[in-house]
Amino acid sequence: MRRFFGKVRVRAAAGASLVVAVALVAAGTALLLVLKNNLVGQADLQAENAAREVATQIATGKPYEKLDLPDGDDLPVVVLAEDGRVLAAGDDVRAVDGKAVTERHPPTARQPDGAGSGDDDDDDREIKPGEVDDEARHSGGTATVGHRTADYRFATVEAKDTQGDKAVVRAGAPLAAEREAVGSVRTAMLIGLPCLLLVVAGVTWLVTRRALRPVEGIRREMAAITASTDLSRRVPEPGSRDEIDRLARTTNETLGALQESVERQRRFVADASHELRSPIASLRTQLEVGVAHPELLDAEGAVEDAVRLQNLAADLLLLARLDAGERPADTRIDLAALVREEVSQRVGDRIAVEVGELAGVEVAGSRSQLGRVLGNLLDNAQRHAAGAVRASVVREGEWAVLRVEDDGPGVPPEERERIFERFVRLDDARSRDDGGAGLGLAIARDVAERHGGTLTVRDGSVFALRLPAA
Repeated sequence: MRRFFGKVRVRAAAGASLVVAVALVAAGTALLLVLKNNLVGQADLQAENAAREVATQIATGKPYEKLDLPDGDDLPVVVLAEDGRVLAAGDDVRAVDGKAVTERHPPTARQPDGAGSGDDDDDDREIKPGEVDDEARHSGGTATVGHRTADYRFATVEAKDTQGDKAVVRAGAPLAAEREAVGSVRTAMLIGLPCLLLVVAGVTWLVTRRALRPVEGIRREMAAITASTDLSRRVPEPGSRDEIDRLARTTNETLGALQESVERQRRFVADASHELRSPIASLRTQLEVGVAHPELLDAEGAVEDAVRLQNLAADLLLLARLDAGERPADTRIDLAALVREEVSQRVGDRIAVEVGELAGVEVAGSRSQLGRVLGNLLDNAQRHAAGAVRASVVREGEWAVLRVEDDGPGVPPEERERIFERFVRLDDARSRDDGGAGLGLAIARDVAERHGGTLTVRDGSVFALRLPAA
C-alpha cells in the first residue's frame, strides 16, 4: 500500500508538472508571438512615418538632392523613380534587398502632353501632383548601411512632386531591437520553465503527501483490524470535512455494520444450536429407549420431534437464502386467492380461520415465500388466540394489505419490534408445547422487506403485511 501511495504521489507530481509545462509552453508561445507582432508593428509604424516625411518633402517640390533624409544607420531611406532609377538615398546606404543604390540619377525633363513618368493611366490609385498616397505597403527586407547588412521592416509610400513626376519612397526600420527582445524573453522562458516545473513538482509531492497521510492512517488501522479480527476497532477520522473524512466515516460505518452482522451471525449460530439440541436429544433418547424397550417407544413423540427438526431446518435454510440476498421471483400473485388456498388447507387448526374482506389485488413476488409469510402469521395467531382468528385483504392506495388478527392478549407496545428478531419469543419457555423456535415472524418480516413491503403489528394483535400493488 505504501508503494501504491508512492505511485500516486509520483503520478500526481508528474501530471501537475505536465499540465503546467503544456500551459507554460502555450502561454510562452502566445507571448512571443504577441511580442513579436507588436515590435514588428512598431517598426512598420516607424518606417511608415519616415517614408511619409520624405514623401511630403517631395510633394512640396523640394529638390531630390536637397531632401532631408534620416540617418542611414537608424532609418535607411531610398527614393526611386517609376523606372527604378535611384533619385536619392540616405547616408551610407549601399544596397536595399541586395540592389545597389550608390548611383544617383536626377529626374529627366518632363515630356509634353503628360507622356512619360507622369502618365497614370495604368495606376490603380491616381495621385495628383503635390500629393502623397494615403496607402503604404509594408514588407521585410535587408539593407546594407556602410559595411553592415541587417534585416529591416520597409514601408513604401508613393508621392508626386509639383511637376507630376512620381517617386517611390522606401524607408526601413531595424529589427535588431525586436529580435533582441524576443530572444531575451525566449532565454528567460527556457531558464525559468525547468525551475518552475521543479517547484510545481515539489509542491505537488508535498501537498499530495500531506493529503494522503490520513489515508495511510486508515490503511494501517484496517491492516491491524484485519490481522487482529477485532471489529470493535475504528479507523481515525481526520475531521477535515472533505472526501477523506467522509471515507473514514464510511469505513467506520461499514465496520460497524460488519461487526453487527458478525455478532448477529454468532447469536444465530448459538440460538440455532440451542434449538436443534433439544429435539435431537429428545429424538435420540426416544430411539435409544425404543431399541432397548420397544414397548416403551413413543412413536408419535418421535415423529413430532422429526417434524420439528424438519421445520427448523427449512426455516434456517430460508433465512440463509434471504441473508445471501436471494431475490424473489417476479410473478403476479392474487392475495385473495392465496388466502383462500391457505385457509382451505388448514383443517387441523385449533381455531378455524375466518375469512374477512378479500379485495381483488395482485402483487409481484414469490408465491411460495408469500405463502410462507401467511402461514407463519396464521400459526402465530393460532398460538395466542382465545377463540377467533381472521384473515383479510384490502387495498390502501397503491398498497395491498394482508391482515391477520386474533382475539388474544396482543403484543405489548414495547415488544412490537423485538418479536421480529430471530429466536425471540415473549415467553421464556422453550418447550415444543409453547410453539416454534422464534423464527416465524423474523422470516415473515425478511420476506416482506425483500418484496419491497413492510410487516408491522397494529392494535396489539393485528399483523399487517403491506406490499406494493402490481
